[in-house]
Amino acid sequence: MDTSPSNFSQEDIRFMTMALQEAETAAAMDEVPVGAVVVAEGRVIARAHNLCERLRDFTAHAEMQAFTSASEYLGGKFLDKCTLYVTLEPCPMCAGAAFWTRIGRVVYGAKDEKRGHSKFDGELTMLHPKTKCEGGLLAEESAQLLTKFFRAKR
Repeated sequence: MDTSPSNFSQEDIRFMTMALQEAETAAAMDEVPVGAVVVAEGRVIARAHNLCERLRDFTAHAEMQAFTSASEYLGGKFLDKCTLYVTLEPCPMCAGAAFWTRIGRVVYGAKDEKRGHSKFDGELTMLHPKTKCEGGLLAEESAQLLTKFFRAKR
């Protein structure tokens, strides 16, 4: 997986910036600051952030909320022509959900060294074999949001 910024387009940066705005919204709600945006044909079809605390639901991650919203918008369960922009590398649960949506591409910001799906990938990836995954876009900004949030909690 190549993470150099030169491999990302201006459009990628614009959409990841929107995901960061969602993460900031989550932080303001005292949620872990992770944001997600789903894009189809250059248009945002879903925006979401973590809602685990508000909904009292550990499955209410930003990606899960975005997948549900995007599927509803498209009127179908497959997101194979879509890109997910998310500020933190998806966890195994979200990677598994991404597998079932058949999302075309995942672009994430900060790597999650403890709970990111790539840490648990073995011979087979948790993502669908046709899903392209790229990390490191606006990683520093994403990581700073998380660091600031958890420092305030301690």
